[in-house]
Amino acid sequence: MSSILIKNGVVINASGRARQDVLIEGDKIAAVGQSLTAPGAEMLDAEGCFVLPGFIDTHTHFGLEVGGAITADNFASGSKAAALGGTTCVLDFATQAPGGSLQQALQNWHAQAQGASCNYGFHMAIAHWDEDVRQELPTMVEQGVTSFKMYMVYDGLKVDDGQIYSALQETAKLDTLVGVHCENWEVLLRRIREVQLSGITGPEGHPLSRPNAVEAEAVARLMRIAELAQAPCYVVHLSTAEGLEEALRARARGQKVFLETCPQYLLLTDARYGDADGAKFVMSPPLRKAVDTEALWQALQSGQINTIGTDHCSFTMAQKNKFVQDFSKIPNGAAGVQHRGQLLYTYGVCEGRITLEQMVALLSANAAKLFGMPDYGEIAPGKAADVVIWDPAYEGCITDTNTAHNCDNSPYAGFIVKGRAKDVLLHGELAVQGGSFKQAGLGKYIHRSRCDFD
Repeated sequence: MSSILIKNGVVINASGRARQDVLIEGDKIAAVGQSLTAPGAEMLDAEGCFVLPGFIDTHTHFGLEVGGAITADNFASGSKAAALGGTTCVLDFATQAPGGSLQQALQNWHAQAQGASCNYGFHMAIAHWDEDVRQELPTMVEQGVTSFKMYMVYDGLKVDDGQIYSALQETAKLDTLVGVHCENWEVLLRRIREVQLSGITGPEGHPLSRPNAVEAEAVARLMRIAELAQAPCYVVHLSTAEGLEEALRARARGQKVFLETCPQYLLLTDARYGDADGAKFVMSPPLRKAVDTEALWQALQSGQINTIGTDHCSFTMAQKNKFVQDFSKIPNGAAGVQHRGQLLYTYGVCEGRITLEQMVALLSANAAKLFGMPDYGEIAPGKAADVVIWDPAYEGCITDTNTAHNCDNSPYAGFIVKGRAKDVLLHGELAVQGGSFKQAGLGKYIHRSRCDFD
């Protein structure tokens, strides 16, 4: 059994920090303390660096087909980009095919994920709800899928409010969680038509067709449905101050509500739709106003938002520009899995908006706890040896091309970033060393236990 001793670093957990060494034996953390020794162990010098638990991206879409366009990133490229950024596990969406079973979807995503370069688990995206699907839920739990997703939008994926209510009831019995994409589909379809008839057809029409109220109404509706179902709920990619208000109102009533946002809703605004490459920024929900980004930052600072995913759903500029004159057909989504940690560190920690401990909570610890991954999210004896040595001295600039993902654009091109994942260990093996990729294919499936809502 191989051993690695990380010396001279500052260990950062959500609960605090200390200058400590970390001894890894096999795929587990064996000891954390001062002046550790381990004859024969490989030494990693973390002087001047932070030692962090591996990041967990709660929201990725690798190998997904959207409106006839297949994402530029599959698991091979997406997981490599993830690992380079310090993300040691992604939770992707195994999406049920029309008329297909949950088991078929799970088998399909397992096949796609073979050879991944970071660990992975699955949320099961339920595209239709009936008795057969209900009966499959316990089998999904037995196979380590303990969270689900339902959409209020998109033909072929949308479920109605009654189906969401029924699914919430059933998943609550199993201590599992449903995340919901909250937008009012019928209203936004009419808004799209209105915007187009006004003569606006380019990317700048996208946010006009899906204003804040479209999300906020749907969040409010989900909160009341969950209240009736007596079930916890999870709002994915929250983007608006108004949606946040509705979720906090539900919490004040005593409901268990969990919230996820993404870097794009913290750092980008809808002014980008006027750029020459405005199609790059077409995603749903759309980018919002500065008042929304500020509200979300404040919610992060106060602990009101639980997790930060990326919603990595990448398309090339050729795929997007094919429909640049019809915003309603531009493939929705953008790349982001590689730079989540750098962006949150640079524009959160370095600017004093959040602490390093909060960064660890948002990128790792909270997701591990909520989504049934008790061996992850903390640097402590007995935990899985998914570890990031973070170099705060690094400075660089994101461009459209200096990324590992298989997409020719980044919504964060031009952003100056500080810090990087210098070394990344997956279950005790070096996947990234010195900021460069060392070993591909180390990823394993994470069989998750039931969710922890406390």
